[in-house]
Amino acid sequence: MDVTKASADLPGLAIDVVHRQSSNGDFEEISINLRATPSFEAFGRFTEVADPFTLWTQAARLMWMPWLLTAQAMMLPGGWPPGLPHPDR
Repeated sequence: MDVTKASADLPGLAIDVVHRQSSNGDFEEISINLRATPSFEAFGRFTEVADPFTLWTQAARLMWMPWLLTAQAMMLPGGWPPGLPHPDR
C-alpha cells in the first residue's frame, strides 16, 4: 500500500489526514482524525453555557468604543484636544 500522511497542530486541535492507495489501484482510502484538547464534549458544554447575544453585544461594544470615546472628547469644553506645539515656539 502507498500511504501519504499530513499533520497539522493548531492550538487545542491536532489534525491528521492519511491517504492510502492499494498497490494494484483497486481502492483508495482517506481518513481525517481530529484530536481536541480539551475534549469535544467539554467544548460542547462551553458553547451551551455561552450566550450568543452576550457575545454579540461585547463584540459590538469593542467595535464602537473608539468612535464613542472620540465623540465624548469632542463634547468636552474646547472641542478637540489641543494639537502639538509648533516647533518654532
